[in-house]
Amino acid sequence: MGLFDGIREVLGIRAEADATRNADPEDLFGMSTAYITMEAELGYEAVGEAALCFSEVDNTDFRAAVDEVHEILEFGAEETGTEAEGHTDDYGYSWVVLRDDDYEDLVTSLHFAADTLIEHGYGSRLLAAVFGFERDGDPAYWVYSFRRGSYYPFAPTGTSDRDSGAEFKLESNLDGELEVESDKEYWYPLWPDAPGKHPWE
Repeated sequence: MGLFDGIREVLGIRAEADATRNADPEDLFGMSTAYITMEAELGYEAVGEAALCFSEVDNTDFRAAVDEVHEILEFGAEETGTEAEGHTDDYGYSWVVLRDDDYEDLVTSLHFAADTLIEHGYGSRLLAAVFGFERDGDPAYWVYSFRRGSYYPFAPTGTSDRDSGAEFKLESNLDGELEVESDKEYWYPLWPDAPGKHPWE
């Protein structure tokens, strides 16, 4: 299964059909405390970046909604300092990438972006929110699947391998603090294009 098919099935069509509960952008605020556990108990430092992944709709109303997302983030940057940029990857999925050393501002800005698309009626286009961490040079991510309404850990060791032991440890330490996906079939890897890169790059 290629990356395109995997994202479409696991974060998209199949996850929507198998959804256990409705996604709620308020779930993103769980990372406001989870990052403290990641740092204090597990030794993972936040990389100061997070990203929102969604699929586009080819109409002017959707484009206006995306433009509003960027306008809100640009306006908010004056107060929070959160930097935002958007791009479309090689598979046709769009990303809003946020950067901020203040983790709570980062989470709040990501919530605003997701909530704006939902308010415009495009919640079904949201695929995932991805939060980045690092320990001793090794990356780890918490991925929130909007279609499943739950988080799962992802610890890539390159572009095609993952550290399952690290993922299970993250699950055991954060389950209860975050709504962790119990069905590991949905722990889909969002591989970076190259070692040392983030999935959203």
